[in-house]
Amino acid sequence: MKQTPITPTETLEALAGQIASVIHQARSHVRQSVNSAMVASYWEIGRLIVEHEQQGSARAAYGQRQLAVLSTRLTALFGKGFDATNLRNMRRFHLAFPIRETVSLELSWSHYNALARVEAPSAREWYMREAISQNWSVRALDRQISVLYYERLLSSKEKAIVELEASEKTAPLAETAKDFLRDPYILDFLNLQDKTYQECTLEQGIIDNLQQFLLELGKGFAFVERQQRIRFDDEDFYIDLVFYNFKIKCFLLVDLKLGKLKHQDVGQMDTYVRLYDEQIKGADDGPTIGLLLCSEKSEAVARYSVLADQQQLFAAKYMPWLPTEEELKRELENEREQAMRRLAQQQDSKE
Repeated sequence: MKQTPITPTETLEALAGQIASVIHQARSHVRQSVNSAMVASYWEIGRLIVEHEQQGSARAAYGQRQLAVLSTRLTALFGKGFDATNLRNMRRFHLAFPIRETVSLELSWSHYNALARVEAPSAREWYMREAISQNWSVRALDRQISVLYYERLLSSKEKAIVELEASEKTAPLAETAKDFLRDPYILDFLNLQDKTYQECTLEQGIIDNLQQFLLELGKGFAFVERQQRIRFDDEDFYIDLVFYNFKIKCFLLVDLKLGKLKHQDVGQMDTYVRLYDEQIKGADDGPTIGLLLCSEKSEAVARYSVLADQQQLFAAKYMPWLPTEEELKRELENEREQAMRRLAQQQDSKE
């Protein structure tokens, strides 16, 4: 039988498949190398903290002051990944897994950060084994720990039902390469500070224009940072834009939402303001202001957020130096139109 000759297109397709295989293997290798180095390093840092500062004991008396001093020195050298909270996480990691050989490099630092909070050693070891064998993402592991999966299995007579429920809830939570690269701990470990990857194209376009709008007001605004991270109880929050107004000596936090304003959005901004006052604001700075912006097709919303006891100060001292909510609403509507127009033009050029 006469064979059909291979076409140039088929040859190129085969070549593309071979190249893709090489790239996938290389990326997998990079991911594993970063993960292994991170887990091993943080375990060793935890060991050094425990042995040097506590002489190997788990004394609760080891306080925040020592970690704060150590954190200041390490942050100056290596960036944001070595604040006191993360150092406490490393210390807890070592105490939970004191034998280095029991630490599997198949799991990430975020996995171990969750596992170290499980108090019972038997439960901790079981969750670790399951996370490895079932290829659980960090979110899946967190979910199973939060619903007491292990404890329910031990006490249940219908183990198959518990296992089925757990597998159904865990299945869609496999970790992707994108999830891995967005892990803030990975970025801190590599000292990568640019977080614009977290913004979708529309959000980025609106934020670009909004940043320029505030700086051009001529009312004392100075740009501080985009996607600034603050941490509370081992949870990370990101603020879209942070400004400092040197006329009224206070920080302005700006958060953009695409869609309708929700009650939880207001509560989240109030949390940002409170955390910023506690963690960042200096003694000479005024109370922090939040600005919540919601952009949707039918309507834009701009709302300032200040703590309840600062309302009078905000109205009397701050408002003369800030754009009104109505001005911001009009600007937001205009920015959305411009951003949508640019996206349409970019799409047309691709087609």
